[in-house]
Amino acid sequence: QVHLVESGGGLVQAGESLRISCAGFERTFRNYAMGWFRQAPGKDREFIAAFKWPGGNILYADSVKGRFTMSRESADNTVYLQMNNLKPEDTAVYYCAAGFGLISSSLSTASQYGYWGQGTQVTVSS
Repeated sequence: QVHLVESGGGLVQAGESLRISCAGFERTFRNYAMGWFRQAPGKDREFIAAFKWPGGNILYADSVKGRFTMSRESADNTVYLQMNNLKPEDTAVYYCAAGFGLISSSLSTASQYGYWGQGTQVTVSS
């Protein structure tokens, strides 16, 4: 089974940065995808970034491109999301997700992922 745990969220002011993490990546994973999504109150779950392996290129949502960076640290089996220049509209619960057998065109679709963490709250004040 897959157990994902997000951490690192918190309260920051606009323009500041946060790095959140998703623990639970397994070195033995094959043909998998890892993704970051967020959900604000009253809104649908929104795609942020994802990568597929094999392949390895990272797909970013236009809303975060140039500000957020997704990375993988194989040494501690952790996936990270570095968030720079945060804006109030970034306020949401951020979720890590894992899926297996996804095709590249489905990486941004939340329903294609079978495993989710509990989420970590990111709040950005003006």
